[in-house]
Amino acid sequence: MSARLDARARSARLLVAALLAVATAAAHAALPIEHWTTSTGARVYFVRADTIPMLDVRIDFDAGARLDPPGKTGLASLTAAMLSRGIEGADEAQIAERFARLGARRGAAASDDRANVSLRTLIGEGRDERAIELLAAIVSRPVFPESVLVRERQRVIQAIREAETKPETIAQRNFDAALYGAHPYAAHATPETVAAISRDDLVAFHRAHYGARDAVVSMIGAIDRARAEQIAERLVRDLPAGGEARNLPEVRPLERAEERRIEHPATQSHILIGQPAVARGDPDYFPLLVGNYVLGGGGFVSRLYEEVREKRGLAYSVYSYFSPKLQPGPFTIGLQTAKEQTDVALGVVRDTLGRFLEEGPTEEELAAAKANLVGGFALRIDSNAKILDHLALIGFYRLPLDYLDRWTERVEAVTLERVRDAFARVLDAQRMVTIVVGAGASPR
Repeated sequence: MSARLDARARSARLLVAALLAVATAAAHAALPIEHWTTSTGARVYFVRADTIPMLDVRIDFDAGARLDPPGKTGLASLTAAMLSRGIEGADEAQIAERFARLGARRGAAASDDRANVSLRTLIGEGRDERAIELLAAIVSRPVFPESVLVRERQRVIQAIREAETKPETIAQRNFDAALYGAHPYAAHATPETVAAISRDDLVAFHRAHYGARDAVVSMIGAIDRARAEQIAERLVRDLPAGGEARNLPEVRPLERAEERRIEHPATQSHILIGQPAVARGDPDYFPLLVGNYVLGGGGFVSRLYEEVREKRGLAYSVYSYFSPKLQPGPFTIGLQTAKEQTDVALGVVRDTLGRFLEEGPTEEELAAAKANLVGGFALRIDSNAKILDHLALIGFYRLPLDYLDRWTERVEAVTLERVRDAFARVLDAQRMVTIVVGAGASPR
């Protein structure tokens, strides 16, 4: 029995060592991204992966919520959701049944910057060809049936009404409004704006923003380059040309600090602190990423966690992060705390942030942050789905093709001076917004 246990233990150790070796290799291995442009102007990003007979495809469009017209916020999201609700010759039930018979899965979503449709399908026996044909029809020829729109519009309105009662939703909406003012990044759908959306609006939004030159096609799977080129051409062949210029207001930096307190019957205060920060592709991104790991992005090992939870027990969770977008996205600190501890928690958070902005991380903190980020990089690309997300990110935001190849190198190159300089350029503790939902005491 002992010998068998020892053998199992040795086998387990060897397995762990092998997995660590694979993870380390994956963290530093080149990801062979192939890139080209279709005959209609769509940009394509492809990785061949022959391990399993699957294909993952995603098409991103410059069709995000920042393009919602005034008074109709929610149009981008509703358009994306309605794409698969009907095409010529098939209603939503028939579309769903066709995908199910093929063993394929499709999705659609919209964020502030972009909208996307996605497909995962088996390869072989014609499955992938039929799935691609169906996806192409959904993207290029949706009919947006009126009866389904009425249902979906009401469903969205009910979901918004429910969400608007929750403190986290109230906090986020007020936070975005305070950071972005009249900029589209501040807008959130309401029952009134969704109710104002008509079928004609969906048709017009699709025609204006789902164009071939607005599309980024990302693919990973067990196909060769020639097949990938065929698929990309088929997916965008019937789309309108697109490529119209987007005239959007600039994101303006905050002029001064602001605090808003909103009473709510929740037992805890929901707190958000931050300001507009960086756009995707900003040269400060990696110093900010590494520095924020020390400040509040590193979970149990961050300064905010140590000061707010470990030392004082003021919150179960406290965090900070940067959200780069096409235009400067927010830096956010978030936490929940008992209402009676709101002012104490705010004081600790502000003091911790202020010290970090003045001093930056220590050498030990910087080394630990870089080691953790580099060591965890393999988990960022350990599935086709995650790689597909990164391909779409690289493509839509026009990041370098070697973005993933050099990710760990760029993290390791971050110095104390670069972290301090980046945070000094990007953040100003004297011009941050604070939103408190829960405790209604007067702001400082």
